[in-house]
Order: sequence, then structure tokens, then C-alpha cells
Amino acid sequence: MKLAQNNLGSETSPYLLQHRDNPVHWQPWSTEVLAAAKAANKPVLLSVGYAACHWCHVMAHESFEDDGIAALMNELFVNIKLDREERPDLDSVYQNALALLGQQGGWPLTMFLTPDGEPFWGGTYFPKEARYGRPGFGDVLKSVSEIYTQQPDNIRHNVAQIGQALIKMNSGATGSMPSLAMIDQCGHGCLQIMDGENGGTNGAPKFPQPSLLALIWRVGVRTNDTDLKRIVRHSLDRMCQGGIYDHVGGGFARYAVDDQWLVPHFEKMLYDNAQLIDLLCDVWRETGNPLYEARISETIDWILRDMRVPGGAFAASLDADSEGVEGKFYVWDEAEINAILGNDAALFKDIYNVSPSGNWEHKNILNRTQSGLGLADRTTEKKLSEIRTKLLAVRNKRIWPGWDDKALTDWNAMTIAALAEAAMVFKRADWLDYAKLAYNFVINSLMTGESNDRRFLHSYRNGKAQHAGMLEDYAHMIRAALRLYECFGEDAYLREATEWCEAVENLFADTKGGYFQSASDADDLVVRQKPHMDNAVPAGNSVMAQNLARLYALTGDTKYRDRAEITIAAFAGRLNEQFPNMPGLLLAAEMLQNPLQIVLIAKERSQMYMEMRRAIFAAYLPNRAITILADTDALPDLHPAKGKTAIDGHETAYVCQGPVCSAPVTNATDLAKLLANLPNKST
Repeated sequence: MKLAQNNLGSETSPYLLQHRDNPVHWQPWSTEVLAAAKAANKPVLLSVGYAACHWCHVMAHESFEDDGIAALMNELFVNIKLDREERPDLDSVYQNALALLGQQGGWPLTMFLTPDGEPFWGGTYFPKEARYGRPGFGDVLKSVSEIYTQQPDNIRHNVAQIGQALIKMNSGATGSMPSLAMIDQCGHGCLQIMDGENGGTNGAPKFPQPSLLALIWRVGVRTNDTDLKRIVRHSLDRMCQGGIYDHVGGGFARYAVDDQWLVPHFEKMLYDNAQLIDLLCDVWRETGNPLYEARISETIDWILRDMRVPGGAFAASLDADSEGVEGKFYVWDEAEINAILGNDAALFKDIYNVSPSGNWEHKNILNRTQSGLGLADRTTEKKLSEIRTKLLAVRNKRIWPGWDDKALTDWNAMTIAALAEAAMVFKRADWLDYAKLAYNFVINSLMTGESNDRRFLHSYRNGKAQHAGMLEDYAHMIRAALRLYECFGEDAYLREATEWCEAVENLFADTKGGYFQSASDADDLVVRQKPHMDNAVPAGNSVMAQNLARLYALTGDTKYRDRAEITIAAFAGRLNEQFPNMPGLLLAAEMLQNPLQIVLIAKERSQMYMEMRRAIFAAYLPNRAITILADTDALPDLHPAKGKTAIDGHETAYVCQGPVCSAPVTNATDLAKLLANLPNKST
């Protein structure tokens, strides 16, 4: 394989294409490239990043575009560039390896490997010249090469130690199923890490962490704990009114670099926004806060306007940078605001914290935390909406940040589920149509194989789908299918969910419990990881455990209960110490022990049926499992409502907790009252 050139030009990843003109002889990840490194007896320099990563751009401009640094890299290493969003399984391995070396992970990730792909040293961003307490990249390259060639015993020692530790990470820590009381204890324990003044977790930077907030909210509602509910509401208020939210265009940035939620790291990721839509829907159901409804609607508008790709799927991200400057697309000068808005400028500047000196690097990040955490009166909000529309039209004429328009199966599935949920909550049939369109796109464009052996692929761009699907792809598509099943009651969605569950069992299951991130036939990893801690996205094992718990409630098939219990137990031994990092598994344990099974029987899709379905989705029922039946359909044998029928041909609902089902309910008003007054089941 010819390596004496940059071979990224034929890739589809926008991140890899950003580096196709570097003087570095970059190669895409492949077993053939590793074999070429072995033949050349050179170590591998693996550089991992993604298109919207600001510090990836900085390192590229400083080092990878520099002829001198590139010459060193080409002489001493075989250089591989990897898009972490295309191969999160590889990224996970090497991020964990870096952590085992005692360093904090992140992107860009710079790892040094043997030609067999075994990590022996690494870091993240290295400046070209020594600064920030970091060595210069040229010195790093020379030192690592020298150690590799002159101290092979040290290299072998590092490889062995890291390799053993990576394998040990997969051994898990088995434990018993957490009880509802333990789940409550964990939810309350999360208060220790929360920032009571500013919301979110303590300190900076601040990430949204929707999985953690979902656990706290669920425990708070179930136990009626005002402290837990308050910290979630306060966190969302600060995010929704802070600079992390794009007040002109909608959507949330990836995180705030400060502890006030003012200064975002300006990149906007699809997965953050999908998860926050879900969380805001949940909290809105209990609070009715119009701020949350507004942010849900605006964020969905942004996704549908700016993030759709041809065919109906959704793009991965928008960059932090434009014209080589972080945040330039999003910030404003006071003079510009004055010129655009004229007489309306004073109102806008007062509400959105705009000043002559600015609030960040002499520019203004729009935010409303200074003017209050709620919305203004209706007349004022209507005026502000008109002003924002005017500003958006001006902003759209600026040079845009880079757009990573690849469609990822798991991130699209998160968005499908969020759109479907919001559509049902806010009676927006158009959002549901977009969810179905994206779902069909994934089925038609991101699956491969024959009908009896269809497998997901992970990434799609420019008509090309590639990279074997990972646990998260299957788990999130199962979740999306189950949500659409609850919306429509169409058996096809449930059938697809169960088929994909069997694929997960065949491809990803570990005989010791839990699921590997990569399929059993993956051949280019030094170790297969078993993700169970939720980070920016939920861990594959936590999503899968939740799916299994919901499938057990829907079907009564005990194999799903058994698989869920085995998955949760595989990691439960770590819950006592690491519960803030494992909210998804705790949510799965609650669903498994405390499901709410709702059956809606309707002869036809009548107006009353529509109203009863809306009543179900209007209530905060996190452990719900909704089955919609025609009056001739039968429930599974082990469903607690088995044998119950429609009353006198009317649309009829039954609500079951444990083995006990409610009396039949035949109208939306009574159903809403029943759901609003369900007893909390906490021990």
C-alpha cells in the first residue's frame, strides 16, 4: 500500500477531508495501513478528532499544515487520521488508554501505537512550540520515536500494562439489581455534585448532562422531593436563558466554558439537542413552563431548518469556528444591533445583555440570564420574536461555520425519538412526519445485507453508507422504533425492534453479561469495549437495558426481563461509587421494577381515540409501555391486561401497575385524571 502521500481525498468524512491537503501523509484507519506500518517498522501516530472540534482546528493549523512538522511526522511515523464520530468504538479504546496513562482525555486525541494498533503513549492537543505547560509537538515526535527505536523493552512494558488494564475494564463489577430505594438514594446523592446557584454540575466547564438530570428529575417527581425538582428546573432555566442557547437561531451548544452558562463552546451537536428536547418535554409535562415549550419548538425549528440532509436524515454538527475564528458567526457588536434594529434596539439590548464593551472578548453573546429566567409578557415576547427573525436574516448572510453533513445512525435515532415525543406532547403532526421520514431513511440507506440478515451501518454521506453498526446504533434504533410503536400502535415497529434485539444478542452480547460496543466480527480493535457509563451520549448498555425493560413490559416475554437483569447486574457493583456516571442503568432498573402498562383499545382512529392518546402522552409517565390495539387484537399471555376488552364498542383504556389494572376508562377526561393521580411507587 502506497503511504508516501496523503490518502484522505477519497474519504467522505468532512473531518478527514479537512486534512486532505495537509503535507502530512495521512492515511484513513484500516488493517492494510497497520500492515504497512509493520512492514516499514514504524510506530503509528493516530490523530483523532471531529469536524466541529475547535482545538482540532488549532492543532491542524499550527502543526499539520506546517511543512517542518509534517516532514518529521512523515519520516518517523505512519500517520492515521480518524473521525471519532465515524468510529466511536476505536476512539473509546484509545481514550481509555490515555486515561490509564493518567491523562485527561478529549479531542484532538494524539496516540502513539505499535503497528499492531497497541497504544503505548499519548496526549491530546500539543502546541507547535512548548507553551501552556505542554511540550512542543516537534519535540514530542522526536522523543517518542527515539524511545520506540532505542527502548523497545519500555514500549513492550507499556503495551502490556495498558492492554491488560483495557481488558480488565471489560470485566465489570457484578452486583445485585438496585432496588427503588437505592435508586432514590442515588438520585438524592447527585445533589452533592450539583451547583445550587448556577445549575448543572459544580464548576466549569458545564455540560448539559441530560441523562443525569433525567435521573434526578425522575426521582424528584416520584418521591416528591422539592430540592431535586428545583435543581433540575434551575439547571434548565439557566441553560435555556444562557449563552449556551442560540437565541437567534435555536439549538444548544455543546457546553459552556464558564460556570455561568454564558460562554459556549460554539459547536452545535445533533445529539445534545435531541436529548435536551426529550428532557424538556418531561419537565414541561410537570411544570407547564412556557420557556421550555418555546425552547423545544425553537430547537426543533433549527434542526429542521439547518440540520436536514437530502432524503430526510439529520446532519451531525455545526462547527464552532467560521473564518478561522471561534464563535464569530454567533456574536454581535452593539453598533451592529443598533443599525439593524433602530428603535427596537433598546428593548433587545436590555433583554439580551448587549453592551458597548460586550460580555466576551469585546463582543456580545446573547443571553437572558441578567433579565430574568422566565419569559416576559406575551406582547413583549411577540416583539422579541419579530426582532430575532430580523437578526436571523442578517446572520444568515455571514460566512457560516463548517457543516458536518454526515448522518449517523445513533444520533439520527435519538432525534427521531425526540421528535416523536415532542410531536405527541405538543400536538404537532408535522414533527411526527419528519420523525417517520428520518426513520425510513435509516432503514433504507443505513442498513445492508439480505432480508434475513440485515445489519446497520453507522455513517452516511454523499450516497455512501459505511462502517459497521455499533451497539449504540442498534440500541437507539430499537428505542426509536418502540417510541413510534407507542405513537401509532403499528406492529411493524415492534417487530423491527424485536428483530434488532435479537441481532444485538447475536452480535454484541458478552457471555459474562452486558454488551460490547463492537460486533463479534470486528477485526481491527485491540480490545472490544463494554460501555456502561453515560457521557455526552448515553452508554450503549444503559440504552439497551432500558429497551429490554420496555420490551418486557410490552410483550411479557421473560427473555427480555432476564437480559435486562443480566445487563444491569454486570455493572451494578460500581453503582455505589459511580452512580452519577451511570444514570441510564438506574433508569433501566426502575423501568424493570416499576413499569406502567397502558392499553388503549380502539376499533378505529376516531376523535376520541386521538384525544385519549394525547392524554397519555401529556402525562409524565417515564416508565410507560403503551400498547394500542384494534378491538380484535389480543395482548400477550403474560400482560396484566390480558383478556380485557373494549366496553360496548367504545374506545377503552386500561392502566396497569404491577399485576393490578384499573377499571376500564372510556373517555379522555377520565383517563387524564386517572394518569394524574397514579400513586408513586417508591420504597
